Amino acid sequence: MDGQADDGADLGPVLEFMKQLWAVDHGLQTISKRLESQHGITGPQRLVVRIVGRTPGISAGALAQILRMHPSTLTGILRRLETRGVITRKSDPNDARRALFMLTARGRKVDLLKTGTVESAVRRVLAKQPSEASVAQKLLAALAFELESDSTA
Repeated sequence: MDGQADDGADLGPVLEFMKQLWAVDHGLQTISKRLESQHGITGPQRLVVRIVGRTPGISAGALAQILRMHPSTLTGILRRLETRGVITRKSDPNDARRALFMLTARGRKVDLLKTGTVESAVRRVLAKQPSEASVAQKLLAALAFELESDSTA
């Protein structure tokens, strides 16, 4: 895109980029609502399921770090997944104060979903523009870092 809004107004690179971020956010919310109505799980919950599926026995602290999410936010997600029978928790044998998370049989089914997910859309885009993936990841990581820095200032 050349910095031009659909109505011909010149938004400039910053507002044009922000407009695209909001469009991505809207798409994420739309898919999340559809996943919840069809499979009983939101987009953020599915992301947790995908990570737990790849790292069985992961702690809440490690999950929060990977997701760059506040532990209290993650606690709510984990509690809902546990209530819905998607994940299970057990005490860490080395530290009983720490919980470790694994997928249940239902969670493994959710983990295996292939269509109608955010990652299926991401996979299609990355397949069309593989050389752009690392640049986009670096740019998004830098923006996430900058936003986190601003929120702590």
